Amino acid sequence: MSESSPNSSKAVDVKIYNSKDFPSYLPKLNQLYDDLFSGGKGFRAKLIRKMSEHLHLDARTEQLLAQTIEFIHNASLLHDDLIDGSPLRRGKTAAWQKYTPEYAVLAGDYLLARVMVNLSSYGNIRLVQYTSEVISDLLEGEWLQDSLVGDFEVDLSQLDRVHNLKTASLFKWCLRAPFLAMERNEPGLHTVLEEMGTLLGQLFQRGDDLLDFDVRNDEGKALLGDLTSGYLNSFGAFVAPNADRTKLKNCKTLGEFYQIIGGEKVFHEKVAEFDEKNRFLIQLYSHHLTSLEKYLSPGEKSLVKMLEPLTDILYWRKK
Repeated sequence: MSESSPNSSKAVDVKIYNSKDFPSYLPKLNQLYDDLFSGGKGFRAKLIRKMSEHLHLDARTEQLLAQTIEFIHNASLLHDDLIDGSPLRRGKTAAWQKYTPEYAVLAGDYLLARVMVNLSSYGNIRLVQYTSEVISDLLEGEWLQDSLVGDFEVDLSQLDRVHNLKTASLFKWCLRAPFLAMERNEPGLHTVLEEMGTLLGQLFQRGDDLLDFDVRNDEGKALLGDLTSGYLNSFGAFVAPNADRTKLKNCKTLGEFYQIIGGEKVFHEKVAEFDEKNRFLIQLYSHHLTSLEKYLSPGEKSLVKMLEPLTDILYWRKK
């Protein structure tokens, strides 16, 4: 997603984090955040920035929303890495290993606390309430996902439930929060945005799960990371419904995975089937995008065109 032009009327550089955001008398916390916030794509903040541009939000609101979603997202990463035992984050040593698990938990909790402080100061109670619901969903999703580690009989519907609580909840927030900040509370509008965010979250997660099997893996993600961690992701569950899943527990290479599911040809056929399944979700997203137009003023309708290519970016991993 392209950045806003620096010469545009809204040429505000939304800095997600700087040294003034947190107390100077907590140097280790600031050092941890320096590591955490550097190197991330900031996709969700960029989405907020573009939403704000098309909805004509003021700079203060844009800053608040962009910072909120990145604080929530990065807090979840601190907690997820510790729970999953992930040694790396964004190519660097994960916070729980570099700063101790205790500091990682405290740093994640502190980000969530600051979210509530910042939003409360803004004074929009509906936005505070919805953000609290999203944080609750994230935590419920983490509980459910952790319960599925080691369960190689998991099916796609169970994984979709986890993805809706975790991945999708952040995309739903990005779509809905700008309208809530404007006190646009029409139930029909938020139903459409909720459905769109759910689909974006599912598509993003399924696209990400394909990277694990070296499908459209242009970013060079480590292969079979989920599987070797004992977690059967959405594509793994889709591709191996009739395979001997007990063998998957000891699978270390793609070659071994091909053998378990019936060969490399079967693998590529399953990728094509999985893509076709997700094309339906993309079509459904386009339908909701059309429905969104009736809730927008003439000056806001450019938002639809901006949101249209998100499925290509999130599932097909197009730049």
